[in-house]
Amino acid sequence: MSLPEDEERLLPLAQRWPRASKFLLSGWAATVAELATFPLDLTKTRLQMQGEAALARLGDSARESAPYRGMVRTALGIVQEEGFLKLWQGVTPAIYRHIVYSGGRMVTYEHLREVVFGKSEDKHYPLWKSVIGGMMAGVVGQFLANPTDLVKVQMQMEGKRKLEGKPLRFRGVHHAFAKILSEGGIRGLWAGWVPNIQRAALVNMGDLTTYDTVKHYLVLNTPLEDNIMTHGLSSLCSGLVASILGTPADVIKSRIMNQPRDKQGRGLLYKSSTDCLIQAVQGEGFMSLYKGFLPSWLRMKGERFLQIDLYATCSPNLSQWAFLEGWIELWVEAVTANVGKLKKLRPKKHLGVNQSLL
Repeated sequence: MSLPEDEERLLPLAQRWPRASKFLLSGWAATVAELATFPLDLTKTRLQMQGEAALARLGDSARESAPYRGMVRTALGIVQEEGFLKLWQGVTPAIYRHIVYSGGRMVTYEHLREVVFGKSEDKHYPLWKSVIGGMMAGVVGQFLANPTDLVKVQMQMEGKRKLEGKPLRFRGVHHAFAKILSEGGIRGLWAGWVPNIQRAALVNMGDLTTYDTVKHYLVLNTPLEDNIMTHGLSSLCSGLVASILGTPADVIKSRIMNQPRDKQGRGLLYKSSTDCLIQAVQGEGFMSLYKGFLPSWLRMKGERFLQIDLYATCSPNLSQWAFLEGWIELWVEAVTANVGKLKKLRPKKHLGVNQSLL
């Protein structure tokens, strides 16, 4: 039964708009996690590009001249050769990506879990439902976020291009979007989307499902409770499984997105993700598909721990954010009423709000 309009307006924002609140909260948690772990993501992308055999077709000598570096040497090399802050090169489109991808993924996954599939009689969520829900949510979120992922990968490689004496492709994030759109059209923004959603499906299958399963096992079969230790152990296991499953597709995705293109936006190195896979295995060996595995795992561990722990910790306490509701409602009412200019008004006071926070 729906509540009367007046009573509904008195409810906290999280109860009136639960999906929007979860989207904003998961997007905020993802942004914090992205900023903290982005140097590992940059290091992973640089490692994935090392020794790219297909470059020999273009007569590029970078593959032969650049010595192979591990994770630590790659990170130190970026600091020494490009500067400390370059460890965050490409972080802006990465944040854009996470707002779209992680927010949409979390909301979609919870919707599938709570509404579409439902829990069993003992309140446990079956593994097969977690697998399907995680993969579907990851595919949807990643497909929508593909343009931001494309710009992120290309901007992460700009520092290396500069060291090799190549011209920079972009002046900034918005110039990158505009250039890709002008050269390849809308379709160009979705370059590499096939291996990207394949990676997302595999990563989410390993990440969300392993996290739920391990956490459920620890709570039921060990003295551990649902606390930060349980979240940490679950994140460790889920990151490992997700990295094992998703790294090969991630390598293919990164190489397709970063390959040079002609004036029509068509790739010059790879015809498809399958072609990229074959060239990598034939020219560099099977283990080339796991380049960047260690920083990928460490990043997933840290990112999932921060993101899921922040989300799980804050979501039951959304009422603590009630002091923002008045300002949000002013904005919503102004937009709804097509007000041209917002007046400087104080926010409305709601029942249960700690007025000392205003």
